[in-house]
Amino acid sequence: MASSSPSSSSSSLSPPMIPMELHSLNREKLLNSLREHLSSSSRPLQGFVLLQGGEEQTRHCTDHLELFRQESYFAYLFGVQEPGFYGAIDIASRKSMLFAPRLPADYAVWMGEIKPLTHFQEKYKVTQVFYTDEIKEVLSNQYQEMGTPLLFLLHGLNTDSNKYSKPAEFQGIKKFQTDLNTLHPILTECRVTKSNLELALIQFANDISTEAHVEVMRKTKVGMKEYQLESMFLHHTYMYGGCRHCSYTCICATGDNSAVLHYGHAAAPNDKTLREGDMALLDMGAEYHFYGSDITCSFPVNGKFTRDQSLVYTAVLDAHDAVISAMSPGVSWVDMHKLAEKIILESLKKGQLLVGDVDKMMTERLGAVFMPHGLGHLLGIDTHDPGGYLKGAERPKEPGLSSLRTSRKLLEGMVITVEPGCYFIDALLLPALESPSVSEFFNHGEINRFRAFGGVRIESDVCVTANGCINMTKCPRKIEEIEAVMAGVPWPIKKTTLPSGNGQV
Repeated sequence: MASSSPSSSSSSLSPPMIPMELHSLNREKLLNSLREHLSSSSRPLQGFVLLQGGEEQTRHCTDHLELFRQESYFAYLFGVQEPGFYGAIDIASRKSMLFAPRLPADYAVWMGEIKPLTHFQEKYKVTQVFYTDEIKEVLSNQYQEMGTPLLFLLHGLNTDSNKYSKPAEFQGIKKFQTDLNTLHPILTECRVTKSNLELALIQFANDISTEAHVEVMRKTKVGMKEYQLESMFLHHTYMYGGCRHCSYTCICATGDNSAVLHYGHAAAPNDKTLREGDMALLDMGAEYHFYGSDITCSFPVNGKFTRDQSLVYTAVLDAHDAVISAMSPGVSWVDMHKLAEKIILESLKKGQLLVGDVDKMMTERLGAVFMPHGLGHLLGIDTHDPGGYLKGAERPKEPGLSSLRTSRKLLEGMVITVEPGCYFIDALLLPALESPSVSEFFNHGEINRFRAFGGVRIESDVCVTANGCINMTKCPRKIEEIEAVMAGVPWPIKKTTLPSGNGQV
């Protein structure tokens, strides 16, 4: 990553080429999984996978078009940037087809050249391209068996949003047989583990986002507005990374706002003035060709940690590092969440905010008072990538654990966020201070002193490997690193070998 002075912006990064082979491989992965499922169910290897891409949306009743972003399952299989498309895959022949909207002549006046179908065939590396008003005829003619073609449509529950994916619709679909149950779980599971080409895009999104976080960290000053920090991040990722989209709305929280887990929404719009003594919690991640990043950095706005800030920050960093050290295929994510909780509780006890037996605190779920959210979530084309809960899997019901976005065991190729946090949220803290089951664990005087502290979260994007994991996020994390970067030291900090051979500094 490029180094820069506090007064300048630069980057050693440039947007990488996007290989459409990535989406061809995704289609092959789906076909292999789907054909295997059909064979094991003694069903014929026939029919079409059919997905409908996203449509442009206007702002309420106006003619203002919102910036289009493709529906994620469609993006995964076809990589199409434009709205109004359909995509099909012939299970028997393995052919891939796109169906483009037939645009009116005046599109060329207002929106630019009307591309021929061959343009989309070459751009997206599919077998054939037709118009959307030809779907019925094309699928019927392509079907090589006797009878009515079977369409495998996407319909299933997103366990993060509790919303259902939309099955494709087109004029004449009633003439086909449809299957609404088979495709969704198979395609969702395909998205859970990432290919090397997918990982390369996620890594770039991480690299440019890391660079932007460092830039923001370096330029943060008391008296600025939270939205100025957001603006610097968005500028850097777009200016140098070509990232027109963010993975999610930026959270730029300082002071007591950093205890608001999803701060930054329209009713809390990153508009507070940074004050001396505040901690900043910046949760921001860029998206590149649909693939995202999700990174949180926490640091004091004046560039120097106080004792209290160091106590809370170190508790979270130790939890973050311990989880990453323990991650490997087969490890339970529920166990990782509990590990993070326990380390944070032990640190708060060491800092004299808590008293008593930590194991008893764990039994009473005291950790959920300080970390009410889950430890992390799958990451890919969506910030909260699907597949966190397999069909039939139940969410844990205990406080804190019930917020986990997955309870699965880790698989090689998963990308998952590790984002422990420690927050002082009155809505949770005040009832706990009065609760007969947990009030005994608090040093009430010290806890009350921290009630306006806000919170700390440290979040990295981690890829599970065959023997462990790789942290794809390279932000300054240690207290001394953050203070050095905020004082103007280039990042990454170059280590020099001492002449005496005593190691590195």
